Amino acid sequence: MQILETPRLILREFRTEDVDALALVLSDREAMRFYPEPFDRSGVEEWIGRNLRRYAKNGHGLWAMVLKENGELIGDCGLTVQEVDGASEIEIGYHVRRDHWGQSLATEAARACRDFGFARLPVERLISLIRPENLASRRVAEKNGMTIWKEVIRVGLPHLVYSIRKDQTAAR
Repeated sequence: MQILETPRLILREFRTEDVDALALVLSDREAMRFYPEPFDRSGVEEWIGRNLRRYAKNGHGLWAMVLKENGELIGDCGLTVQEVDGASEIEIGYHVRRDHWGQSLATEAARACRDFGFARLPVERLISLIRPENLASRRVAEKNGMTIWKEVIRVGLPHLVYSIRKDQTAAR
């Protein structure tokens, strides 16, 4: 099911047959260097399964990022519930296949997810959890109007919590 459309992208729910295409992102050592390790095939299958469960439970999750021009799945972007310092927050997360880096596709998708989140969810703030050394992801968050809110430790690693409030998007 299609969720969002941007000038160059379709964001849609994952399907079980997306495993091979998503593995080109999540199994790539360079693309996943800020994760504890890249995902093997079963990890990618579980990633898709976890998002299918999120759609059923929350009405959102990470969605397949598909190029409009050719229908190719090149990553994911969406909204997930994360616990930060004991509170539930909605995170805008994104991953893009390495051969599409530097084209502002993550920014385009993240902005669409930001607008969707504020329009459809009862939240006043959206976040992105980013490792401090992940400069490219930090730039995406900043282009999405986010600023650093605080730093937390997750999976034993420091993460910056970028955030944007709903009232900050009215001026954009």
